[in-house]
Amino acid sequence: MHLLGWHGINYLYSISGFLVGALVGFTGVGGGALMTPLLVLLFGIVPSTAVGTDLIYASITKMSGTLVHGLNGTVEWHVVRRLATGSIPATILTILALRYLGAKQHGVSGLITSVLGFALILTAVTLIFRKWLQAHLARYVDGLPARQTLSITIALGAFLGVLVSITSVGAGAIGVTILVLLYPQLPAARIVGSDIAHAVPLTFVAGIGHLFLGAVDWNLLISLLIGSLPGIAIGSHLAARVPDRVLRPVLASTLAVTGARLIV
Repeated sequence: MHLLGWHGINYLYSISGFLVGALVGFTGVGGGALMTPLLVLLFGIVPSTAVGTDLIYASITKMSGTLVHGLNGTVEWHVVRRLATGSIPATILTILALRYLGAKQHGVSGLITSVLGFALILTAVTLIFRKWLQAHLARYVDGLPARQTLSITIALGAFLGVLVSITSVGAGAIGVTILVLLYPQLPAARIVGSDIAHAVPLTFVAGIGHLFLGAVDWNLLISLLIGSLPGIAIGSHLAARVPDRVLRPVLASTLAVTGARLIV
């Protein structure tokens, strides 16, 4: 059942976009961790198309968040530049590798699905054990020289570039967790703002790459945006009313089960 509407808009996709957008507003977890597996498992979208479309979708939705954080002065642009120094070259190389392998071939679709599954499980683990991870890793990064902090930040960007290019999962939970360790002097709002700001060029470059690979569905993209933009606004407005201690375990469990399903 497609429920096609005006100019090929699919209202089932719009409804899904609204629900995912609301959850993103509630939890702050990137939409890719929710949207991409939903498109693959529920709607049967080819993994490469789901990833490519979601990347363009993410770059558009995160622009508004970056604008708000930028106006509020909660973006550390030097951290964004360091992350982008690693992520943009890694993204370009990953897209070239996908092009060489053939992004729509069955084997590559299987690779995307498997990596997506592992990425979801990794995100779920990070969500559940974030405080534990930060407490136990802090001893290894506490008091790092500035040069090592710079190198690790660039390496983190490169890791996220590869992960996002293959799966569209922004790994926001992973990125924020490590940034908190690397920059303990920064307030949480600046960490989050910097992570969101970095996601814009990262998802845009990766999305353009997938566009040239022919892996973007414009009707799907517009359908998702119609639902997700109001969903994010409503979810963000109501976030304070929903206990974080309730939402995060539920979301993490959902991601873990979905990731396992994709791998199997």
